[in-house]
Amino acid sequence: MFEIGGELPEFSGREHSLDTNLRSLILDMYMQVKGGATDSLDLSGTGSCAAFNFRRTARAVTRLYDLGLESSGLRATQFAILTAIAKFQPASISRIGEILVLDQTTLTRSLRLLQKQRYLEISPRSVRRQRFLTLTDSGVKALAIAVPLWRKVQEKFLAEMGGDTWPRLRNELERLAGMAVQLETLALKRTAVAAASKKENG
Repeated sequence: MFEIGGELPEFSGREHSLDTNLRSLILDMYMQVKGGATDSLDLSGTGSCAAFNFRRTARAVTRLYDLGLESSGLRATQFAILTAIAKFQPASISRIGEILVLDQTTLTRSLRLLQKQRYLEISPRSVRRQRFLTLTDSGVKALAIAVPLWRKVQEKFLAEMGGDTWPRLRNELERLAGMAVQLETLALKRTAVAAASKKENG
């Protein structure tokens, strides 16, 4: 497939009449594709969106760590989950979700995959209806392989940052994460109150 706005694809091999016809068809499609009218949209300031810039940076850093951890068979997100469990086990699912700031759906999907890979065990529900996570021997072995790989990519990444940039940035990220969670909690409370009020008046 070719990307709109990108280069037309190259066709290898001996040119055939079908190739020529296909080139003409693609060129016609390429020239005729039009997007929706955006003249009425005010998009000023969207490039500085905090969510966009945080996610953009997070994706780039995650890809780097995924590459560094590749030979361990773990992705950066899986490494983070297993590490959190190793530090706090037996840890409740809700506790791990709070530590990693992961929603229930995303965390549950990741835990099921790690359980399928036999890296962790999920307990039955406790009296308080909580389920707890512990690493299996396979999970411990996976971390034993992954941690040195993580240290290597971490060391290189921080070296590229230089100086004391990371400690200061990490503290600021912690502050911003806490602030975002507080704002989200307030917003959810307001939404719940509004929904209850609407139900009563409806």
